[in-house]
Amino acid sequence: MNLREYDYYNELANWSFDNINCTEEILTNWSYEEEIKKHINEASKVLDLGTAAGEELLGNFPNCAEILGTDFSEEMIKSANQNLIKSGRKNITFRVMDNLKMDTPDNYFDLVTARHTKIDPVQIYKTLKQGGYLIVRGVDKLDCWELKYLLKKGQGYNDIKPISLIDYENILKAGFKNVELVPLHIREYYKTKDDLIALLLKTPILTNFSEMVESQDLELDILDKYINSHKTDKGILLIRRYYGIIATK
Repeated sequence: MNLREYDYYNELANWSFDNINCTEEILTNWSYEEEIKKHINEASKVLDLGTAAGEELLGNFPNCAEILGTDFSEEMIKSANQNLIKSGRKNITFRVMDNLKMDTPDNYFDLVTARHTKIDPVQIYKTLKQGGYLIVRGVDKLDCWELKYLLKKGQGYNDIKPISLIDYENILKAGFKNVELVPLHIREYYKTKDDLIALLLKTPILTNFSEMVESQDLELDILDKYINSHKTDKGILLIRRYYGIIATK
């Protein structure tokens, strides 16, 4: 994680998409949230990496013995603790930690989860109990590809190897077994141009998108062309490409 990325997420400090008017069609029979529920029981100890402001954890993780949510951004963790108070949930704590410099105890957690964040499978392997699970949901190279291709830039645009394959190979190298990689396909429909722009401002799909908006960059004309060619009765279509991984220690 470089300094520019750190500043981006630290300034964002909130990961809520509640004000964005969007509907989705899930085309793959695999759900990150449902997989987590399958692997948690009342005695489970869970580590959630890259927890951001905790919305996913607080909204979708079942109750269990212990859940620790971590993020490298102090501002995100501040927001997560505020959200925790509002939720009234117990046995959950949040703290600042870099995923690539983990300081959690060895052989401690029953489940480690990571959603849209960088991971080090070797460190995750160490902190998991024998028989514990790793569940990952990530953003792949071809996510929003038509939009990235038009602008000739974006998250993963210049990657030689997709991050899904890199994660899969690194998880295998770390010693995990029963490693399953699942491509995830979703169609999202944004009601208005403002809704789509709100998404692009909150995520790193397009490199430096906030600077494009502030400067009224000519690239916004290309964005308009994309929007005009992807209008449907359901809204402005954005094709998403994610991946899921489940592995066992």
